[in-house]
Formats: sequence, C-alpha cells, structure tokens
Amino acid sequence: MNGQEDDFQLPEKIDLYLATLSKYYAKEGQKQLQGIIVNSRVRVHTGWSSDNWNGGTYGHALYLAIPESIYLSIVNEKSELQSQIMEGLNKVHDIQNEFVEEVFFEMEVPDDHDWRKDSGLLVTHDRVIPDPVANRIWEKDCFRVFLSHKAEVKKNTSELKDKLKIYGASCFVAHEDIHPTKEWQNEIENALHTMDSFVALLTDGFHDSLWTDQEVGFAFGRGVPIISVKLGKDPYGFIGKFQALSCTWETASTEIAKILIKKEPMLNAYINAVQNCQSYDSGTKLAELLPCIDKFSDSQIERIVKAFNENSQVYDCYGFNEKKPRYYGDGLAHHLRRITNVDYKLSSRGKITKA
Repeated sequence: MNGQEDDFQLPEKIDLYLATLSKYYAKEGQKQLQGIIVNSRVRVHTGWSSDNWNGGTYGHALYLAIPESIYLSIVNEKSELQSQIMEGLNKVHDIQNEFVEEVFFEMEVPDDHDWRKDSGLLVTHDRVIPDPVANRIWEKDCFRVFLSHKAEVKKNTSELKDKLKIYGASCFVAHEDIHPTKEWQNEIENALHTMDSFVALLTDGFHDSLWTDQEVGFAFGRGVPIISVKLGKDPYGFIGKFQALSCTWETASTEIAKILIKKEPMLNAYINAVQNCQSYDSGTKLAELLPCIDKFSDSQIERIVKAFNENSQVYDCYGFNEKKPRYYGDGLAHHLRRITNVDYKLSSRGKITKA
C-alpha cells in the first residue's frame, strides 16, 4: 500500500469496536451474533481494497476464527451472518476513510483434535487377543484391573490383588501372573490390551522402573479409566493430571473399588461377586460399596435382589440386611430405596421385596 499501511487506524482498534458491537448486540438481544464475536479470534487483512476518492479510501478484510461447535451451528447461514457483522462494525467505528469490506468466518479446531477417532467409525489397529489368551490372564465375569507396580512391592501388590477379588475385580500382577512358558513381555502386552482399568501404585522409585512409565503411556493410549494411588510418591507427567488417591496398603482395595464401582462393567462384576459370596466377612466387605453406588438398571436390581435372597452368606450378613446399621451400615434395601425411590423392604423371612 506504498507506506499507507503504517497509517491504518481501524485494524489497531478492531478489538475495541468488536467490544462495542458486542454491547450493541446484547442490547438488541442478538445473542447469536454476540456469541460469534465474543468467542472468536480475529486477524485483519489490511488494505483489502483501495479507492482514490476523497483522498484515499481503504477497505479491510476481517477473519474471525470461531470454535468448531459454533461454526457448525451457523454454517447454513454463514454468508448472512458475515454480512451482518460487517455492517455492524461499519456502524460503530469512527475512523475516516477506512471500513470493513469483508468478514470471513474460519473454523478453529484444537491442535489435538482427531476427527477420525471422534467420528466413531475409525477401524483401530489394536491387537486382537483370542479368548483363550484373555481367559488365561483374567478370571471369568470379573472387572479387569492392571496393577502397575515396582518389583520391590510385589508382595503388597499380590495382597492387594486378593483383596480386590472380593469386590469382583480380577487383577493382573506381572510378577506372579505370567505363565512360565510364555514370553513375559508379550503376556504383559496381552494384559494391557485387554484390561478394563489401570491402577498405578505410586511407590518410591515407580518412575525409575524401565516398564511402569511405558505401562502408564499404554493406558493413556487405550483411554481406559486410570487411578493413581499415592503410596510414597506424588503423581507426575501425564498421570499428574489425575488427583491421586491417598491411602495405605491396608485400605487401598476398598478405596480403589469405591472409584471403580461407578463404571458399569465393574458394577456388573460386583453383583456377580455378591451372588458368589462365600463368607460373612466377604459380605461385610462387599456391603461397604453400597453407599458408593448411584444407579442400577432394572436388570441389575433384579440380579442383586436375587443374589441377596438366595445366598445365606449375604442375607444373614449384617452389612446387607440392615439389622445393625449403627455398626455395619444401612443395608441393601435402604440403598435400593435411595437409588430408585421405590419402597423396598425386608420381609419377615428376611428377604427383600417391593412394598
């Protein structure tokens, strides 16, 4: 523009005029137009056009980058809305010999946007694990949990595995679950490919292991639920985005299960565990999760009521039968009422029925 570009005033003040236009749109109740400019990032092509009339008149082009969700909602009326914003800006600015000649909308897409994956139609290249292999790693009808840990705490981890089994979780512990005739790295990968959830046991030196960080990365790549358990080390790196579960080895199983029970597959596995409960002690542990359950499907209600009514280790367990709520909690019938707003009660025979 032969030096004229340095003298342009409208581009330098464009944010001020957009703010003024936003107020105008708010006053006129034009929320759609206001939402576009409020959520946009602006850039100006100066000197889009020029005319020698009246000492020189210059038109600028305005590019508004707007979020994908807004762009898709207005795409069918884009031309009209662009013209309205152009006219609005030319009404509110007070710069002589300059005007907005064109407004263009651009769609702003996040850098990490994966449209192929978001479509739900992408054929993934995950390893296909045959059922016999998965059945060798995991127990049947259980929620599959990969326990990532340092070798130095394998005894604690094995004990944690046994405790989580009570709640219906089948856990993979590399140092004891790899079949001696199988190549160990391949078996770990099989477990990672078929797990339902990943638990990082953050003890001192967790980050120093050659494998734990890779296991964490694998879990992120698969998008499975991840729980970090603070057992001497704070979360770091990618796993640091999650709030760590602070507990001891003694309480870790219950605290982990309280989080996992929010997942539908874990709830189904939990109901299977109630059905197969073989002791009052196990029943008491299972009952500790009842306050953490916030929804049941009709079929899940039918299954857990049936499990209660047919298993003496459950209906005679104080944690489930609400006969000693002061010591063992409110029992299954109470929580069914809480969740469903239906009046479930214990019959004179100690079985759960609808009132």
